[in-house]
Amino acid sequence: MLTEIKGKSFYLIGIKGTGMAALAELLLQQGALVTGSDTQEQFYTDKVLQDLGISYFQGFDKDHTQPNTHDVVIRSSAYDDNHEEVKSFIQAGKIPMNYTQALGALSSQYDSSGIAGIHGKTTTTALAGTLAKALKLDASVLVGSSVANFGNRSTWTGGKRFFSAETCEYQRHFLDFFPRQILLTSVEEDHLDYFKDLEDIFQAFLSYIDRLPKGGTLIYCADDKGAEQCRRRAQEIRPDLQYISYGKQAEGEFKILENSMQKGQNTFTLAGYPGEFSLQVPGEHMQLDAAGSLALVDLLLKKQGSSLIENLPAAKMALEDFRGTRRRSEIIGEVGDILVMDDYGHHPRAIEMTLKGYKSFYSHRRLVVSFMSHTYSRSSSLLEEFAGCFSAADCLILHDIYSSARENYQGGLTGEGFYKRIAKEHPQVHYFPEIDQAKPFLKEFLQPGDLFLTLGAGNNWPLGTWVLEQWKT
Repeated sequence: MLTEIKGKSFYLIGIKGTGMAALAELLLQQGALVTGSDTQEQFYTDKVLQDLGISYFQGFDKDHTQPNTHDVVIRSSAYDDNHEEVKSFIQAGKIPMNYTQALGALSSQYDSSGIAGIHGKTTTTALAGTLAKALKLDASVLVGSSVANFGNRSTWTGGKRFFSAETCEYQRHFLDFFPRQILLTSVEEDHLDYFKDLEDIFQAFLSYIDRLPKGGTLIYCADDKGAEQCRRRAQEIRPDLQYISYGKQAEGEFKILENSMQKGQNTFTLAGYPGEFSLQVPGEHMQLDAAGSLALVDLLLKKQGSSLIENLPAAKMALEDFRGTRRRSEIIGEVGDILVMDDYGHHPRAIEMTLKGYKSFYSHRRLVVSFMSHTYSRSSSLLEEFAGCFSAADCLILHDIYSSARENYQGGLTGEGFYKRIAKEHPQVHYFPEIDQAKPFLKEFLQPGDLFLTLGAGNNWPLGTWVLEQWKT
């Protein structure tokens, strides 16, 4: 456990990862001496770490490891015991902690909130952090992406009483976390390279909920069938918990009564609060994420002796000022009246909600989407769901499936097979295996007034930058 941080030396293997860089910042803020290593490839976190004054090695080498120099070693979950630096520390008797173990150890020292769900957790955590910052909560926040409202960093620190963090279900990583409240956005099939089936996923989330202490709180999205089912099953074994719902199907003050999405406006009302809440980011899923974050912040405010209703004007202003996170409804730029955006959405339900939101919010624009599916296992197991989730796109461009080093796919689905199935449902689909192959088509097809969106967890996002560069000339 990280019971003492101030003055201790920490070495982070894979320090440029979004979560690892955020953890480095939190440790630094608590008085730790932080260094580490990562690949020579440049990431946006290089600037973050350099701005913080954290020095680190560009590239891995066992000679970098000095076991007697460092009190604690933390490794990214991407690196196993065979990694040269990890192995070197182990051989010297300095066993590295995993990132999730370190995050969990930190969480045990706070009144911690874990934001979890198959999708929506990054944005919801960022929204909760933006509210916490605006309402001056005695809190720290860690998000799995950079947040515009945090100065394009992944953390915000405004105190040490509360800690809110995005927590991940993959490989049950969130079971290292020590929550006093959990915000659950969604539960459905995903990560089937690890989970056996949907029931296995439910069991993971139920185990996470069971980590809540007596009297703890589960905040859940009543509009999500999986989250609602998880709540019902949890309530049978944990009647001692407090349950707070949000969404159109919710009961209580966080029930969404009215919502509207028109050109450039995304608004909703809540049962327990007067007036409208407004967002500058499109999508009904954004309304749900905002309602969930309001419920969490209200709970924390009450622990601090206040409430959301007492801070309503500031809360509404904070939501309206929210500018999203990196790779979540991120505006890359605009050139020649072509708006270029990027979004990490890679699960069929998240894709469907995201695209419908864009189509309503930017109703005057033609929606042109480049999508690269992430992992063969997800693409194969959810193929029928993928086939019907792109209906809001006016034009869809597909690429080869982006494989993951963690999967060992033995099935027969290919990028072309993925394209052929979706082409049966969508009137305008084009297949360019490599992203560079799409450039001539885009050069001819895109026109002023279009919204060009790169979508998915693959590596097609450079197409957006290319579009901006091409139309500038």
